[in-house]
Amino acid sequence: MHVTSPILITGGLGFIGSSLALALADKNQPSTLIDSLNPSYGGHLRNIAPRSGDQLLRINISDVRDRHSLEPLLNGAEVLYNLAGQTSHMDSMADPFTDLDINARAQLSLLEVCRQVAPQVRIVYASTRQIYGRPHYLPADEAHPLQPVDVNGINKLAGEHYHLLYSEVYGIRSTVLRLTNTYGPRMRIKDARQTFLGVWIRNLLQGQPFEVWGGEQLRDYTYVDDCVSALQLAASSDAAIGEIYNLGGCGQPVSLLKTAETLVAAARDLEIPLAAEPFVVREYPAERKKIDIGDYYADDRKIRQHLGWEPKVGLREGLRLTLAYYATELEHYL
Repeated sequence: MHVTSPILITGGLGFIGSSLALALADKNQPSTLIDSLNPSYGGHLRNIAPRSGDQLLRINISDVRDRHSLEPLLNGAEVLYNLAGQTSHMDSMADPFTDLDINARAQLSLLEVCRQVAPQVRIVYASTRQIYGRPHYLPADEAHPLQPVDVNGINKLAGEHYHLLYSEVYGIRSTVLRLTNTYGPRMRIKDARQTFLGVWIRNLLQGQPFEVWGGEQLRDYTYVDDCVSALQLAASSDAAIGEIYNLGGCGQPVSLLKTAETLVAAARDLEIPLAAEPFVVREYPAERKKIDIGDYYADDRKIRQHLGWEPKVGLREGLRLTLAYYATELEHYL
């Protein structure tokens, strides 16, 4: 049995996966979207509403932990965008074994299936800047020491190593992208499991103040379209095989306080009604401070030089696009 399309996306109904699938469909490239639609994660059928029922998007409701369901899907696959994962750092500490199953064990199982039924497949694996831990220097490049501060970071690091090992030993041609604070339409906003920006946007659109913890921490942000561009460049370049690339943002890193101010400014651009006090600054919660990495921003020169990637969407524009999406779609994501 062969796959329904040569391009597979695990986590295909999630935030980044659906954005990638829609971008591929715009180029008339079909893809099969593999997603468990587990309510604890980011998968949502609304994410592909613009092309609902489109033959270019084939949906398979499967869990990456289920090896038997993956075998017929992967048989003959040409490209695999491996985006499925458990993203919540707090959940990884509260339930470390589920995080281990999804972010480590399932990755190894998937690679074993590829080795057996799709040894020719080209894989791009979505990792995270969290594997660096608390930075020793900034901006952090790919040679930075790897010292994760939570279970999620440790398991994502294992997932990276599995992909690179199978590339080196078995010729499963893999590339790793380390993502940082990806945001945009279709991201999870009903809680902070995916990104704090989602909760900020939800509260802002509901006329409630959002909380900024600390405020001085520096961050960089990648708009989802720029992330999708990097994924496609990595998949199409032989030079990227066996490589690790940081993704960064468009412009200088900004503090959380400045991020909040930029979000409010973007809302005012769109004439969105705001609370009298759109946000409040709070002390960082003690339980989260233990696994907070402090300041972080990426040195992304390697992917710019190797693959010609260049992010194009600045923070204010990206937040404006995101707010515009949820201004009409909010009810579907709560």
